[in-house]
Amino acid sequence: MPDFPDILLYAAPFFGLAVLLEVLYLRLKHVHGAYTPRDAAASMAMGVGQLVSDILMGFISFGILMFIWQFRIFDWGFSIPVFIACLIAQDFVYYYKHYAAHRVRWFWSAHVVHHSSEHYNLSTALRQPWNNHITGHVLFSAPLVILGVHPLLYAFVGSLNLLYQFWIHTEAIGKMPRWFEAVFNTPSHHRVHHATNPRYLDSNFAGILIIWDKIFGTFVPELDDEKITYGIVKPVGTFNPVKIAFVEMINIFKDA
Repeated sequence: MPDFPDILLYAAPFFGLAVLLEVLYLRLKHVHGAYTPRDAAASMAMGVGQLVSDILMGFISFGILMFIWQFRIFDWGFSIPVFIACLIAQDFVYYYKHYAAHRVRWFWSAHVVHHSSEHYNLSTALRQPWNNHITGHVLFSAPLVILGVHPLLYAFVGSLNLLYQFWIHTEAIGKMPRWFEAVFNTPSHHRVHHATNPRYLDSNFAGILIIWDKIFGTFVPELDDEKITYGIVKPVGTFNPVKIAFVEMINIFKDA
């Protein structure tokens, strides 16, 4: 059994450094409004809260996958080819999990946290939910486990997926080379995903590979003639991390 490192925990200091460097870069370029102190602080607090929630409640999701593991059809092990295949397969699973998070309100109650900022920068990437482990979202991962992907390997490649997505949360990078834009998720593609403009809503759900959106018809390119407005259609209207984390879940119960 390989000893998979908790790469997101180790990457946390580098995330903070990257945010600082982006702030300095934007100031040198005299770009105003990309950051506001209260919004960035809320995003950073949400990121720390997610790490804490993973430590306290991660056993729920992992325990579910380990329970499912006993019903596996195959056991593919941990070879390099299996790792690469798992990385691609998990990216596809991420696509349809992400799609469901925008279409099913119960799952949206967690994912809305990530979209709640009205700014788009590297700190926005850290604005993550605290209630993921109690939504049942992990069940979308069950098919791969049943097909023989060990939960530890699945969790590791899932962390790599999230690590990749950190750098695409920025306006400091324009468009990448055409070949890269054609295959991979990029800042341009993901800016569209975070937009509230009607033509951009509910599009570009990719994690690493944008090809899933192109295959399933959810891809929308960023246009130069329309300025993007970020956030959600009904703003949360608060910088309080606790309210940001749970307001939509509370609203669901109120409506019910």
